[in-house]
Amino acid sequence: MIPFNDLLIFAVAALVLVITPGPNMIYLISRSITQGKKAGVISLTGVIAGFGFHIFMASAGLTAILFAVPLAYSILKILGVGYLLYLAYQAISSNSRNIFEVKNNLQEDKPGKLFSIGFLTNVLNPKVAIFYVSFFPQFIIPGRGSIMTQSLQLGATHIIICFCVHFTIIMMASKAALFFAGRPSWIKLQKWFMASILAGLAIKMALTKTK
Repeated sequence: MIPFNDLLIFAVAALVLVITPGPNMIYLISRSITQGKKAGVISLTGVIAGFGFHIFMASAGLTAILFAVPLAYSILKILGVGYLLYLAYQAISSNSRNIFEVKNNLQEDKPGKLFSIGFLTNVLNPKVAIFYVSFFPQFIIPGRGSIMTQSLQLGATHIIICFCVHFTIIMMASKAALFFAGRPSWIKLQKWFMASILAGLAIKMALTKTK
């Protein structure tokens, strides 16, 4: 099992990554604003199911890789640093968009389709798989026991944080959209703040000694 202090550090890092704008968040916000909070919540259940799929696949893969190739820790560490720096760049890129900018072309879909779209939006996003495979090993130590168990513990923590953050955003989406629509400077500040946090995490990860 992972010690509480390490799990707390992971939870803070996961929180920063969860509030970083991405396909899941943009879809959930757009769906909530155009079709209502109920549609947003149903879509969120699909997204969470997608996280569960990625976590299971990543946990099984990490168990095989880390036992077979000790050098994998160093390789995955480099991937993790690169991934965080990429997210930092994306946050301030000129192509980055206001996450509360509504997609007006969304159709009104039934619950089953809302769930499946949320699920596929997550499962088919390679960045989610990259996050799990590159970030989890920073908190896993084979000497603590089963790598699979540690991975699932991290995954469960991440899912709880994702659900709480996204559910809160869904409930506040309409009001937040109106707030940010008239305050473009806040959007710019949010992007630079997020980029700074992500870059800081990347530096911390790079300076951490390989297990």
